[in-house]
Amino acid sequence: MKKEQNARRNFVRKSLALGSTGLLSTTLLKAENFETMEKPIADTSIRPKVLFFDVNETLLDLAPLKASVNQILQGNKELLQLWFTTMLQYSLVNTVANKYNNFGEIGAAALMMIAKNNGKEITEEEAKKAIAPIRSLPPHPEVKAALQLLKQQGFTLVSLTNSPPQVVKAQFTNAGIIDLFDEMLTVEEIGKYKPHADTYNWATRKLGVLPEESMLIAAHGWDVAGAAWAGWRTAFISRPGQQLYPLAPRPELVEDDLSTIAKKLIALV
Repeated sequence: MKKEQNARRNFVRKSLALGSTGLLSTTLLKAENFETMEKPIADTSIRPKVLFFDVNETLLDLAPLKASVNQILQGNKELLQLWFTTMLQYSLVNTVANKYNNFGEIGAAALMMIAKNNGKEITEEEAKKAIAPIRSLPPHPEVKAALQLLKQQGFTLVSLTNSPPQVVKAQFTNAGIIDLFDEMLTVEEIGKYKPHADTYNWATRKLGVLPEESMLIAAHGWDVAGAAWAGWRTAFISRPGQQLYPLAPRPELVEDDLSTIAKKLIALV
């Protein structure tokens, strides 16, 4: 038995050494290289070809939405945060289960769940009314000027969000920034929520760029983590209450606002 095992090992070694085209060696080579293959490393001294932006909290201030949801949750700020995380959780449940409901539907469903778990029954209509302010959120103070500066410097600006397209259009129109974007991408077209790798890969194909030529700018640790794992360059805006995921690659830029990130990007070649 031992002789047979040694014979098989020697056969495998010889096949790999000789570059055999046999099925066994091809399979072994693929298996051997799969874990060690690395994505191309981006040159961080040059400008990204496309800047992709998350929208909610990154560009737009969630304060009006938080106030509305907080009211229906009877002023419990802990439940407000739980609603956000539950909404994200069930968007990922949809994605893993190969099912798509738009983010507004998931948000309303999550709100109904949180309310019920805490002794308050609300209808679907009440939940939708509570999250309606998402369509008219104001931009953070520095956002419009920073986007204008990036646009003037020739950057391609693209939004990439989990929200449905009609919501994003209303948001950008109400915020006065819709003319600053070259494209507005939402996950509705692919039916998979960020941070699924397929969503970032789909976005780069839509724009005709490579992952290493793309940069995601976002205020969510899970979002920049997903983009980084998909081979993108990333920048993190440290909005209050947001943290980076310690197990993910550190973003190229970490700043308190979009204005500082914009100036650093413009300084690149």
